[in-house]
Amino acid sequence: MIEKPFDLIHKNLNRQTFIYLKDGRLLAGKMIGYDKELNISLSDAFYEGREDRVYDRVVIRRNNIISIGNEEEIIWTE
Repeated sequence: MIEKPFDLIHKNLNRQTFIYLKDGRLLAGKMIGYDKELNISLSDAFYEGREDRVYDRVVIRRNNIISIGNEEEIIWTE
């Protein structure tokens, strides 16, 4: 059975998540929420290579996201 994007995203709540952005950056953090437009909220987020700067909470708009992954796989891609 093929899983829908919301099912894939929901399974990854409260897990370490990697967001690949259109501008080429990689954002990592714990996924704490999403909305019906697939905008994603992360806590304890940081950009790859910038682990010295950690953001308490970040919201990423769907139109800035190329793909979403976790330690094991890519779970959603635009």
